[in-house]
Amino acid sequence: MELKRYFIELAYNGSSYHGWQRQPNAISVQQVLEEALSKLIRESIILLGAGRTDTGVHALQMFAHFDVSQEIANPKELVFLLNGFLKADIAIKGIRRVKPNAHARFDAIARDYEYHISTAKDPFHAPLHYYLKNQPDVDLMNQAAKILLLHEDFQCFSRTNTDVKTFLCNIKKAEWKQEGSSLVFYICANRFLRNMVRAIVGTLLEIGCKKREVTDMEKVIKSKDRGEAGFSAPAHGLYLSRIEYPQNIFMD
Repeated sequence: MELKRYFIELAYNGSSYHGWQRQPNAISVQQVLEEALSKLIRESIILLGAGRTDTGVHALQMFAHFDVSQEIANPKELVFLLNGFLKADIAIKGIRRVKPNAHARFDAIARDYEYHISTAKDPFHAPLHYYLKNQPDVDLMNQAAKILLLHEDFQCFSRTNTDVKTFLCNIKKAEWKQEGSSLVFYICANRFLRNMVRAIVGTLLEIGCKKREVTDMEKVIKSKDRGEAGFSAPAHGLYLSRIEYPQNIFMD
C-alpha cells in the first residue's frame, strides 16, 4: 500500500514548549501535534518538521510532513477539528497533499526569522519581545548586518558542540527596522545553524550599544569561533516567520 504524504502548516507561541522537536522528559510542539493527529486520524502519526526551534522560540509559519495509509477526504475539516482539539497556543493553518518524496526540511528553499525587541516597557509585548532599556544605534547595526551578506561560513554563530556537516549558509537579507517602540530584525537565508540568529542578534546589539565596532563583525566571522561572537539573545524574542517551498511539490 502506497502511503499518502501531507504537509501541515501551523503557527505557535513557543513559551510553554521545549522547542519543536520531541524531548524525552519535556513537552514539545511536535509531541502535542502528533498526539492530536493520531487521535483524529486514528493512525500513528510521525511528523518531520522543516527544522527545529529551541525552547521558548515562536513560529509564525512552520511546516511538517506526515504519511497516512488513506487519503484525507476533507483536509479543511481536519484543520477545523485540530484547532478545536489543540490549546490556543498552537494554530493549524492548512493541510495539503504533496508528492510522495516531498520533504518538509530538505525541500525548503528559504527560511525567514524575525527578532522582536521592545524599547519601551509594554505589558503586552513583555512575554514575546526582548525588552531593552536603552535604544541601540539602528544605523550601526544595519551597517554591520550588511557584512553578513558578504560571507557564507558562519561557524562563529553556531553552537560549539554540533554534528552539522557544513557551516555554509546563503544569507539573502539581514536588516533592522524601527516600528514604533519595537525594533525588529529581519533575516532570510537558505538554511540556518542552531542558535545562529540569536548569536547574530546578540553580536549586532553589542555593536548597536557601542560595546563593539562595526568592523568587529568581519573579525568575528573570520575567526570561526563562537567565543568571539556576542551573547545569545533571549529565545522569547525570536520567531520563525516564513518557509518557502517550490510549488511543484504540491499536488492540489
